[in-house]
Amino acid sequence: MPILKTTDHIGRITFLGRMIGTYDLLHSEPIQSLTATFAGIEGETHEGISVPSCTRMTPLYRKGTPIANTRQVSILSAEEMAQIAAKMGLDSLSPSLLGATMVVEGIPDFSHIPPGSRLQGASGATLVVNLNNRPCTIPSRAIEAQHPGFGAAFTAAAKGRRGVVAWVEREGSFALGDTLRLHIPDQRVWAHLDAARKA
Repeated sequence: MPILKTTDHIGRITFLGRMIGTYDLLHSEPIQSLTATFAGIEGETHEGISVPSCTRMTPLYRKGTPIANTRQVSILSAEEMAQIAAKMGLDSLSPSLLGATMVVEGIPDFSHIPPGSRLQGASGATLVVNLNNRPCTIPSRAIEAQHPGFGAAFTAAAKGRRGVVAWVEREGSFALGDTLRLHIPDQRVWAHLDAARKA
């Protein structure tokens, strides 16, 4: 029996970007296509089989501990980006300012697709969803530089809409306009999830 269930949810890639440089001021350079390898996206800041653990992982590891890189790709939803912009009072918000690798349209409630889901492209390239991405203040600086007076509104507006981070399970390529099919884990939600979150 397969461990993944193929769904009818298909997204279309509307943006591809490659983040180059530091995290001080997020910026993804828009590109037409990209190559995904087991180390991530070629030439991108997040590329690597392993990374030093950051503050997100301090419950498990001391900061700087080498761990597997499960944040190779940042994927956002076009629909959720429009909701973020509207909540901030902007007509639109460029995914470049959020350091996005990819923007997908057509998959509902995208930021909350189950961890372990796969997004598979036309080339066979497959991304494994690690977790939903939480808003932080880093994009606010890039947004403020582009839209003075609006940067501080990002974190609250993006809550529950920041997309997901993923890693490459199968190498291949992605291009603008390509479709991605969603495959989800074929298991029920853990019965103790709510209780564990409250502990």
